[in-house]
Amino acid sequence: MKYAGVIIHVNDSTNPKQRKILLNRLTDTVGVITPKFSEEKGYLLLVSYDSEVTNSLALLNQVKDNGFESQLVGL
Repeated sequence: MKYAGVIIHVNDSTNPKQRKILLNRLTDTVGVITPKFSEEKGYLLLVSYDSEVTNSLALLNQVKDNGFESQLVGL
């Protein structure tokens, strides 16, 4: 297992219910260790993952596939 992390900027304003649904879907993704929104900057999604199983682009695409306009900010 190789741990990695990515920050995804979610452009859309999200309510707590939408965030919970997205976090649950990411949690169910193979290779994702911990997804969470920043407490200070709620538009930043922090995802820890196993880089041997998935990658940052796949995670970004999953966020987009769930209806959120977003882009990668950093690793």
